[in-house]
Amino acid sequence: MPALVAAGSGVTQDLKIAVIDPNRIVEESPQYEEARQTLSAEVAEREADLVDQQQGLDRLGEKLERDGALMSEEEVKRLQNDIRARKRRLRYAKAELQEDFALRQSELRTKLVKQVEEVVRQIAKEQDIDLIVSEGVVYFSERIDISADVVERLKEEFQNRK
Repeated sequence: MPALVAAGSGVTQDLKIAVIDPNRIVEESPQYEEARQTLSAEVAEREADLVDQQQGLDRLGEKLERDGALMSEEEVKRLQNDIRARKRRLRYAKAELQEDFALRQSELRTKLVKQVEEVVRQIAKEQDIDLIVSEGVVYFSERIDISADVVERLKEEFQNRK
């Protein structure tokens, strides 16, 4: 690696610079896949419940349409009120699921980012790297890309955890 001049020092030093591709690291890490599966499983059960609620609502609507003419005015009003209340609860449940999903997704992403940052720091120390650049890089040589090292370490940590 060429010698670089440290800013303002007038001293020439050899600096070791590396780059990481955060998208590659996330996509290839087993921690990301596990988080994605965990989130999907958490959401699937609640989505199934919402589908059941919607189907029940649809059946009530069909009943009102089919039998409304044969029902008393009081029965029709009661059924209409029940349908309105269920629609309101369903809208609330959908909004709550979206909020919970976004919050949980953010929590899992934050946890993964912290793991990646820790691994990057460990590798930087082990390889005596002075600077690691991440996003906003226009070009970098494969020679200085340590993304594969980071992914490999994340895989090791994932395996050791189990």
